[in-house]
Amino acid sequence: MDTLQKPASTETVCALCGREGDLTVHHLIPKSRHNKPRMRRLYDRKFMREHTALICQPCHKHLHKVLTEQELGEDYNEVEKLVSHPDVARFTEWIRTKPAGWRP
Repeated sequence: MDTLQKPASTETVCALCGREGDLTVHHLIPKSRHNKPRMRRLYDRKFMREHTALICQPCHKHLHKVLTEQELGEDYNEVEKLVSHPDVARFTEWIRTKPAGWRP
């Protein structure tokens, strides 16, 4: 019987806040943007599919709350760019002080 398994990862901390815990896969170029002509000109499909970051659920929810899919795909498609966004930086500084696994 075949079972689905999570891919093995050496990363155990959120790429944004640095807290340990359950991590989610964030597509740095949102999947909803993969078929857009501009994205297809800039990146190949394999790169868009594999260009991800492991982040905790609170950080993931916050990203999608403050940034549109278009902004994420075009302007904030690298971890360094995400943490430079003022709202994201403020949130990650705040949540970094909370214990691992804590959710707002």
